[in-house]
Amino acid sequence: MHRPDVLIIGGGTAALCAAISARRTGASVLLAEAAPRTQRGGNTRHSRNLRFMHETETPLSSGLYPEQDFRSDLERATRNGGDPALRQLLVRASADAADWLLDAGVHFQPSAGGILPASRRTAFLLGGGMSMLNALYATAERLGVEIRYGCEVDALRIGTEGLEQVQMKEQGESEWIAPGALVACCGGAQANRDWLRIHWGDAAEGFVNRGTPFATGTLLESMFEQGARRVGDPTTAYLVAVDARSPADDGGIVTRIRCMPSGIVVDRSGRRFDDEGGDTASTRYAVWGQRLARRPGQIAYLILDARAQREAPPSLYPPIQADDLPALAERLEIPASALVETLAGYNAATRPGENTDDPDGWHTVDLNPPKTHHAKPLTESPFSAYPMRPGITFTYEGVAVDAHARVLRPDGGTIPNLFAAGMIMAPNIVPRGYVSGLGLTIGVVFGRIAGEEAARHALG
Repeated sequence: MHRPDVLIIGGGTAALCAAISARRTGASVLLAEAAPRTQRGGNTRHSRNLRFMHETETPLSSGLYPEQDFRSDLERATRNGGDPALRQLLVRASADAADWLLDAGVHFQPSAGGILPASRRTAFLLGGGMSMLNALYATAERLGVEIRYGCEVDALRIGTEGLEQVQMKEQGESEWIAPGALVACCGGAQANRDWLRIHWGDAAEGFVNRGTPFATGTLLESMFEQGARRVGDPTTAYLVAVDARSPADDGGIVTRIRCMPSGIVVDRSGRRFDDEGGDTASTRYAVWGQRLARRPGQIAYLILDARAQREAPPSLYPPIQADDLPALAERLEIPASALVETLAGYNAATRPGENTDDPDGWHTVDLNPPKTHHAKPLTESPFSAYPMRPGITFTYEGVAVDAHARVLRPDGGTIPNLFAAGMIMAPNIVPRGYVSGLGLTIGVVFGRIAGEEAARHALG
């Protein structure tokens, strides 16, 4: 294997933006994607929108999204966590992210089309993440980036002066090479069950990996062992409520369960355990993901009646249905008497608000736990259920970087020819929480920075 000026590890948004930027800067670039070509792209394959600041009108969004609003959204979602300087860099550099992608061949859905939800904060990809990946790969290949699929990185050797060698494995054979610079863009460790068990214990057995099965954290652990500074918390992860029937890996956004406020949620004992109407915003997905992770067996069931089912959004899997509650409980393998008692108690406690037609005003009285909104009775047969598990999207541990995307050492020094972009360094900005479209933004912004800086270093 030849020695490239810049070696890119990964195959998603950050990796492609880094490869294109490094090549445009004049470096020779090798992109090593662990996945086969048919599964290339990491979690980008399941993405759909990009968050970006814009203080003037744009056809890609439904209103203005100034710098302060973006920064405030991040501060609120992360509870003001992360590096303030990197957060500000991300927000400001996001201003031309959409234009850069357009120039690289990516297409966006005009907001005036009315097909997707109106958003002033994000731009939606035309054709989704796969369409964007295909465009970026085509651009990278046209520029002369060498791309190798099924090419894994086993380990690094980092000395006092910087990165020295990288072990590459391809078709069962390993080889050490010495690139001029390396950009790590291979995500976290959410697909590594052994790693998850260390930090989550038995609960990890109940997790569903929503994204790529190639995010194993192998390179991340090697970087830690070789002296890269850790950032974030390995005992936390971004979890979302997904259908328990989802595949173990790569189910993506379509496996998400969305209609918790319309029904009640019971665990495997047939009892409610939290307020289904307390959060009706998009944050409910992550809220329920965390709740499910704490339940016995990491499983729960969303119970709906026929009225609620008619109002529910489409789902990937059909609901499990039965004409009455005992029959539904039998299908779910939960105690029938407990489910019947739970629903009867809930129905007896429901009360309308001032406007009976407004579901938000419906609430419960003297019920523990309460349901504070959307608490309409569930009485119409047939009854249905969706089994739910916590779906892991990404982990909150990565490597620390500076404003040039250089990987830091524990003493604050840099590893001058080792860079990182994307979710492998995202905990610098989002050590907890999340906002829609942020993963793509981090990938584009820091991928471009890392690629340019790596090329400059390699070219001297």
